[in-house]
Amino acid sequence: MMFRFFLISLCMFTMSGCVLGPEYERPVVAEPGSFRMQQGSTLEEASLAELGWWELFEDENLQSLIREALVDNKDLKLAVARVREARAQLIATGADQFPQIDGKTSVQRNQPSSAVLRQFGLPRDPTQPTAGNLTIPATNQFMATAELSFEIDLWGKLRRATEAAQADVLAREWARRTVVLTLVSDLARAYFELQELDVQLELAQRTLKTRQKALEITRLRTFMGQSSTLDVRRAEQAVIRAQAVLPDLERQIGHKENQLSILAGRNPTTIVRGASLRDHPLPPDVPAGLPSALLERRPDIVEAEQQLVAANAKIGVAKAAFFPQMSLTGNFGAQSVQFADLFVGTSRIWSLGPALTVPIFNAGRHRANLEIRRAQQEQALLSYERTIQQAFREVEDALIAHQKIREVLTDQERLDDLAREALELAQLEYLNGKASYLAVLVAQREVFQAKTSLAQTQRNQLLAVVHLYKSLGGGWNQQPASQDLAMREVPR
Repeated sequence: MMFRFFLISLCMFTMSGCVLGPEYERPVVAEPGSFRMQQGSTLEEASLAELGWWELFEDENLQSLIREALVDNKDLKLAVARVREARAQLIATGADQFPQIDGKTSVQRNQPSSAVLRQFGLPRDPTQPTAGNLTIPATNQFMATAELSFEIDLWGKLRRATEAAQADVLAREWARRTVVLTLVSDLARAYFELQELDVQLELAQRTLKTRQKALEITRLRTFMGQSSTLDVRRAEQAVIRAQAVLPDLERQIGHKENQLSILAGRNPTTIVRGASLRDHPLPPDVPAGLPSALLERRPDIVEAEQQLVAANAKIGVAKAAFFPQMSLTGNFGAQSVQFADLFVGTSRIWSLGPALTVPIFNAGRHRANLEIRRAQQEQALLSYERTIQQAFREVEDALIAHQKIREVLTDQERLDDLAREALELAQLEYLNGKASYLAVLVAQREVFQAKTSLAQTQRNQLLAVVHLYKSLGGGWNQQPASQDLAMREVPR
């Protein structure tokens, strides 16, 4: 009973003891009241990031790829495994605050030396082996004990270590969320780029057919004396140039499909497409919300803050090394030379006592460790502030890109209409003998370039929305979930 009372008293003293090191306070960061390129009211609290990716990307094939990636992507599985590792490390670190009790049993057979027997003058036993004139008896020894070891956390070293491990768990969890957000964004980006390549391939195939038909017409006109051989050669060159575009586009499409396959966690294979690039619906408005919301929503910012919390707690661990460390050790059990007597009351043995370790000389090791922890805390603070600034920049860049690409898209659509009208006029004048075939080739090239630029602009408009969605934090909950599987956050 006295032992239990003493142990409970020590635990209560430890839990109420002082804790060295600075208490964490969130740093004050300079944040703008609104985004510079924010459309509409600067006080708008709604944000595009509040949408789930399944609401932003309505293409069913893209949604299927994302769902598959959230289950099978290897980078995400690595992030999940790191979270499990950090949680196990937290349990192991927190266990140091509690007593450790180990059971120990042993059986030994001892043979004393003849010199010892001669010293004590023991009588000779004729039934035992002898050494000189003295008997050498062999004895058994049975022991069963419970051993106690407990470090008394006088200065909060163990509690600070647990605090750091806890922050590391949260940092790993938010790092997992960063992987999820990056994975969704990369998949959407690669998918839209693949569809843009599909548009270019379709356009190149149509252009090849048009130029092959034009070559037949030019040959017929040359046979009838209405065109020259030079026109035929130019038409043949145009056909070859159109043919040369196809293999490169097919190569790019194959590479992009392989990229999407790996992101989805599968071996390289064909990717099924959904709606065409032109048919993807865009949100009518893209509000960015308040800049202050980024501090809670973006997973990389929260991850950087938790790393700062961990670095701050480790300063307390380093400071505690300057002070005496006290531990409690003891054992309780039984010892006997006969197994039958092992559990008899007279065989009981026990010991209990504290041990105090006082640092006297360590050649500046503790002071250097403290300086290391302070420098690491400063680095974590600067990294946190840099992450916030980078987040603000990414949002501003995405807002600028989205606004300006919409203006470019209007001009590209008008340019495409004008190029088609110019081609029709050039073909009509060529057939009427008012223009050379070179004018037709120039007009065809301008149509191809205009349509290619239009497809690229349509792709860039979709990518601008993806970039803005990612830079705003992607609509994930403000508090990290405790589950291991990312699919717990995916709607079924």
